[in-house]
Amino acid sequence: MVDALVSLFVERLLEALVNQSRIVFELKDQFEKLKSELQLMQSFLMDADRLKRKHQTLQTIMGSLRELVYEAEDILADCETRSKDEEQFVERCSMCFSPSFSDLPFLYQTGKRLREINQKITDIKGNISSYLGVSFFGQTSTVAEDQNNQISRWSSSIYQHTEVVGLEEDTQKIKEWIFAANHGLLAVGIVGMGGLGKTTTAQSVYNDKEVEDHFEKRMWVSVSQTFTVEQIMRSLLKNLGDGSVTDDKDELLRKIHQYLQGKRYLIVMDDVWSKDYSWWHRVSEGLPRGNGSSVIITTRIEEVARKMGVTEERTHSPKFLSEANSWKLFRKISFADTAGECTHPELESVGKEIVQKCKGLPLAIKAVGGIMLCKSPYLSEWRRIADNFREDLAENDDSVKASLQVSYDELPSSLKSCFLCFSLYPEDSVISKEQLIHWWIGEGFLPVRNGRSALEVGNDCFSGLMNRCLIEAVDKTYNGKIVTCKMHDMVRELAIKLAAEDTFSTSKGLKSRHLALKSDIDHKCFQTNLKLRALLSTPKTGEVNKVASRVAAKFCECQYLRVLDLSKSIFETHLTSLLDHIGSLRHLSYLSLSNTHPLVEVPRSMDQLSNLQILDFSYCQNLKVLPSSITNLRKLIVLDVSHCGSLAYLPKGLGRLSNLQALLGFRPARLDQCKGCRIAELRTLAQLATLDLRLTHGDSIGDDEVDVLSDLQQLQVLTISCFGSLGTDLTQKINKLSPPQQLLELCVKFFPGDMSPSWINPISIPLLRSLSISSGNLVKMNPSFWGSEKNAWKVEALMLEAMSDLQENWTSFQLAMPLLRVISISWCPNLSSFPIEDVGFRGGVWMKERQRQ
Repeated sequence: MVDALVSLFVERLLEALVNQSRIVFELKDQFEKLKSELQLMQSFLMDADRLKRKHQTLQTIMGSLRELVYEAEDILADCETRSKDEEQFVERCSMCFSPSFSDLPFLYQTGKRLREINQKITDIKGNISSYLGVSFFGQTSTVAEDQNNQISRWSSSIYQHTEVVGLEEDTQKIKEWIFAANHGLLAVGIVGMGGLGKTTTAQSVYNDKEVEDHFEKRMWVSVSQTFTVEQIMRSLLKNLGDGSVTDDKDELLRKIHQYLQGKRYLIVMDDVWSKDYSWWHRVSEGLPRGNGSSVIITTRIEEVARKMGVTEERTHSPKFLSEANSWKLFRKISFADTAGECTHPELESVGKEIVQKCKGLPLAIKAVGGIMLCKSPYLSEWRRIADNFREDLAENDDSVKASLQVSYDELPSSLKSCFLCFSLYPEDSVISKEQLIHWWIGEGFLPVRNGRSALEVGNDCFSGLMNRCLIEAVDKTYNGKIVTCKMHDMVRELAIKLAAEDTFSTSKGLKSRHLALKSDIDHKCFQTNLKLRALLSTPKTGEVNKVASRVAAKFCECQYLRVLDLSKSIFETHLTSLLDHIGSLRHLSYLSLSNTHPLVEVPRSMDQLSNLQILDFSYCQNLKVLPSSITNLRKLIVLDVSHCGSLAYLPKGLGRLSNLQALLGFRPARLDQCKGCRIAELRTLAQLATLDLRLTHGDSIGDDEVDVLSDLQQLQVLTISCFGSLGTDLTQKINKLSPPQQLLELCVKFFPGDMSPSWINPISIPLLRSLSISSGNLVKMNPSFWGSEKNAWKVEALMLEAMSDLQENWTSFQLAMPLLRVISISWCPNLSSFPIEDVGFRGGVWMKERQRQ
């Protein structure tokens, strides 16, 4: 990971030297020398992760270099923060430019330390040269350009992880078993080694349409190695739509039984390890018997399956993929851009050589296939990776571990840091994509891009990990946007191992720069992690953290924190007082207080967080007001106040946040709310790409403000929610809005009118690709909605949901939207002519395959 640290620090250093704040200027010579020394080493460092596994001495050297770069990064951050403070003071006091007397000790100590760091890096360079015979002279680095090309090769996920190869017979066999279930509770086991496709087989059965129709209730529970009976029960209830958080096992079991009584149900218990089956005995005793219900257990240990009631006759052991199916799976991934066809014949022999070394293990094939998808189709490049794979296999005769190691080694530098972030999450976690991207931005893991926003680059990096098959999508929106993801346990094991080696994170949280916030966290962890950079809440789905006050009191002592995510946490005392000194965290770039309790007001010192880029207050239901000082956080790119039911408006002056790219939950002030921000202030937010509007009263939009949205020329995603709206004047105001023509995605919720707004038509928003209309009083679409033959919609994804009054003909939608490929419809009982019976009540999602060029 040292190459990632150096690469990103050099980028930051180059930017700082261009901007040349006064203190950086005073120390320019030392920073220039540091930049030159590190640039000379960059090409060598790209291969350092692979080399240090063979040379223990090099591993020690790289550890020393890593600590020096971390320290240099902190020094640079201190210099920039001190310069900003001085600039603000100068503005107020009209002081001269020359160094103040109080700066001299700081400049002296910092200059001295930079000279020491530079000398140590020079010594390290010399040690590497003598130890490995590497010459650094005359090397020119094109690392940044190469890394950028690798990340941007695919800026979206192009391999569908739901596709399976060679499992058709396995799926059919298990379906026949569970369809034949009658009395009792049938237990089916899928048993085999890691990476063989047990979970994939279970998913193939679980998601099968016939299985979905056969069972009235389906539940998927990821068990893993660390769990409690209560967590299992809560997970079952969550599958059934019940978000219970109680720890009362009897109460949980009673609810489960109540939901399932008289129903035919299917449960998948995925990745079970524990040979102590008492937990399963406790859970299963509350499950109703009969009606043809079944449970599928996936495990690596046959004894576990037996103790959970699986007979030998109902045990399925997945086989290794055949040579033909192995090559087919590899092609589907590595040549995903050409629908799995190898259009470069010279690559086929190398590809088959790589596949042969995977020994029929699907996870290994996916990992190396993902590498090749993201590489240029040159024989020399494929041969180099095949040779590295062969070397790793020689050291470790485990094709899965070797393939995953090669996959990591071949990651662009910035993606290595992003990958290690997964080491903080518990096993089998369903992980928020948004939290990951915000973390990456906050800690500066994302490379600088010409003209691209940080959020766009974050999405590119996420897609990079997806396409390399290192993570898998879990939840998606109707139009295919990934919301959550997960990581296979063997991939996670690699992330944990590498993170510990680089002190990125450790299992016990000691001497680490990244820490997971958990209910059982020891406050002493903060004493050994004084240079902590990220503290993140990582509870499993449906769980919350319960944080002791003596732990929370330590947060503001971590002076080098870049990332502080306290989401989904309950505190013993008011969070406002616990974070009273948060302003001292001057390097903080990402702060999330989403879904925290109790939070009534914002900490007073928050306006001192001048480096803050992402601020998330979503789901803080008791938050009543945001202070006007929030508008001084000029670096903000994301402000999320969605689902803050008690928040009446945002403060006046929001238009000063000129870097804002995403504004969620914006509730414009009404005429009598003189301290609030009117919608007119949005005109100055020239970079705004995502806007989520909450409109409840007509006077929140003035007659001279209805054209505001047309000024937002970067706006691509617009959501308008009228939940709780009052009066008919709001409908008239919304009808007069004029979104920009470049809008790509529109979501309208709880619209109070009986006819759709006139501007929702293919002429006013001609580039729209996704349209979602849900809830509200809509009866008819405005005549302009249907367009004409010359002006047809380009919409590809359409969602109509919970519109019981809508009286339209489905054929009209089809004619108006000839490019539709994704349709999501539910609870639209008066939508006529839809080809599927009872769709208005049952709902469903239909997809049409996109034709490849």
